[in-house]
Amino acid sequence: MSLEKKEGPGTGTVRRLSCSACFDALWFCYSPVHQMQQYYRLGTLDNCSPKWSAFIDCLTLKTKSASHVQEILGTREKTKPHIWTLRTPEEASSYWREIFGHLDDVE
Repeated sequence: MSLEKKEGPGTGTVRRLSCSACFDALWFCYSPVHQMQQYYRLGTLDNCSPKWSAFIDCLTLKTKSASHVQEILGTREKTKPHIWTLRTPEEASSYWREIFGHLDDVE
């Protein structure tokens, strides 16, 4: 699910929701290449249910107004956990010493 930016008449940029990335991911999920990779790595075939969910969710969002979509996507972005653990410099320093402090020891 992505937002495409297009030049609109008068006001400038208009954002439009695009489901093509979700559809492409779903299409690839059913490809023999992906299914064989999954079978080789995990011993089972992929049922692609998360891809279906994302695609259906995107299509559902397309039926809503643009302002409502912006609000929903903004809320989702805020509730999504960050991939990094953010630390203060003091926390980072103590964590570094805890993990790698033994490297400073002279033998």
